[in-house]
Amino acid sequence: MVDYKAPLRDMQFLLEELAGLDEIAGLPGCEEASGDLVAAVLEEAGRFAAGVLAPINRAGDVQGCRLDGDGRVHLPDGWKAAYERFSEAGWIGLSLPQAWGGQGLPRVLSTAVWEMWFSTNMAFAMLPQLNVSQAEALLIAGDAAQKETWLRKVVSGEWGSTMNLTEPQAGSDLAATRCRAEPQADGSYRVFGQKIFISYGEHELTGNIVHLVLARLPDAPAGVKGLSLFIVPKYLLGADGEPGARNDVRCISIEHKLGIHGSPTCTMSYGDAGGAVGYLLGAPNRGLETMFIMMNEARFGVGIQGVGLGERAYQFALAHARERVQGRDAVSGESGRPILCHPDVKRMMLSMRARVMAMRALLYAAAGWFDRARHHPDAEVAAKCRRYVDLLMPVAKGWCTEVGNEVCDDAIQVFGGMGFVEETGIAQFFRDARIITIYEGTTGIQGNDLIGRKILREKGETLHELVADMGTTLEALHVAGGLDEIAAGLAENLAALRLAMDWVLGEGGERPGEVLAGAVPFLMLLGTVCGGWQLARAALAAQRRLQGGAAEGGGEGSDPTYLQGVVELVRFYFATFGPQAAAHAATVCRAGPALARYPEAAF
Repeated sequence: MVDYKAPLRDMQFLLEELAGLDEIAGLPGCEEASGDLVAAVLEEAGRFAAGVLAPINRAGDVQGCRLDGDGRVHLPDGWKAAYERFSEAGWIGLSLPQAWGGQGLPRVLSTAVWEMWFSTNMAFAMLPQLNVSQAEALLIAGDAAQKETWLRKVVSGEWGSTMNLTEPQAGSDLAATRCRAEPQADGSYRVFGQKIFISYGEHELTGNIVHLVLARLPDAPAGVKGLSLFIVPKYLLGADGEPGARNDVRCISIEHKLGIHGSPTCTMSYGDAGGAVGYLLGAPNRGLETMFIMMNEARFGVGIQGVGLGERAYQFALAHARERVQGRDAVSGESGRPILCHPDVKRMMLSMRARVMAMRALLYAAAGWFDRARHHPDAEVAAKCRRYVDLLMPVAKGWCTEVGNEVCDDAIQVFGGMGFVEETGIAQFFRDARIITIYEGTTGIQGNDLIGRKILREKGETLHELVADMGTTLEALHVAGGLDEIAAGLAENLAALRLAMDWVLGEGGERPGEVLAGAVPFLMLLGTVCGGWQLARAALAAQRRLQGGAAEGGGEGSDPTYLQGVVELVRFYFATFGPQAAAHAATVCRAGPALARYPEAAF
């Protein structure tokens, strides 16, 4: 197996130059995020990821999870000890409020840290990720008593968390939810129903599991407007606030999956013996709004999974390409050279690195928008950043997961036939990555959300604003000089985006079906362009450091070879992936009408 090496140089460069770490550290509530602290946290996270999580990743894949006859789920070897160390170190609460036991550090920092967790052990990291998402929902929707009862335990990791949406008959159609909740005289509820695909729905890692469950009240209206959200613990709490009697909730099966074997995906049954005790979270019939808080957190986290798995697959492929000797050097004819000398292998490796950097750059920039939206004292700046986060959330999830899959696929190609041999380890990343385009909403759902809820609903106002900011970057490229290929690539990408954007806005009212037929290509277009935009900003920053003499200042982030490598990587991205923007735009404008003409009977 290949030892994990956290890409700290890339991380710190992008945090400083794209996310605006120095500016964020000056915002109210973010003052502790000094450069020294950030560097120390990243280094410690890298050590933990490499030393604790990576070594048990293989065992998790091979051993998987097991449900016994008593309804207990047994996790792979090493999981419990790793979780104890993880929670004791306070990693779950890294970006959560200090008032509830967190560390209150900015999202930009936690984004980089979570990338390391997902790189080294995605199946394990899915559990604490759920705690972070649930904590955000409790912070926004919970009343004072609920926060005091549940939140601190969730932030610390003493108790685990889940979110329960999907049912056997409903899938992604939450309007078809049948799970019901009956009010009781004491103010609690009895919950009845079944939920499927519940990550970490049952395990023995924590003293309790706090389930958030979507269900219907007896007088609820039909559809998604009639869904309420309930806190349903695995163990009911005693007078001392500690877990006591077992609640009427149990795991009745676990899925046998293509990947993420170390993460139990459970079918949960509520109320088989009289009703599971639950407590309403937020207002009645407003549960979906609260659940979307968790889902947005989870969707951003899944986007980070795309980067993390892509980075790890890249590291595996690079190590193999440096060691594997095969054939002759295509240029010199010399034998005994590693396959990295072959032009096509070199192309694949650089393609993988360029796409990982593009994903990372976009997500780190988005994390900076998160922090500004939450902490910036200027209301207009905060609102703009919130608009950008909302607009690009489907892209962060959809594009980054699709590209992460592509990167893992290329890694197997670099390995050749050995890529299909499980002992090499590369196949696991491909199998683990396959789920990320599906859960928390398929790419098609993300595309529909982007077109319908984000662009057409507001007549493209935020998208136009975003394109204008890209235009500002294009102007800066022209002024800087020496980056002509990058400027030309970004200009071509913006032209393609404007073409598709105008078509969507022009046809969305009259021909919504045809527009939605191109929703995923539009999402991929916007991701390709936004990733390139952020890389263009990275090239500007690298050139500025080079020209400003920063290379003499010491430190890896100021290494002139590294900085010149960033510029060349961006040139390669626009040469290799920039042309895809025009193809995506053509698909957006043409695929829908072509689909509309195709008779259903011909399928």
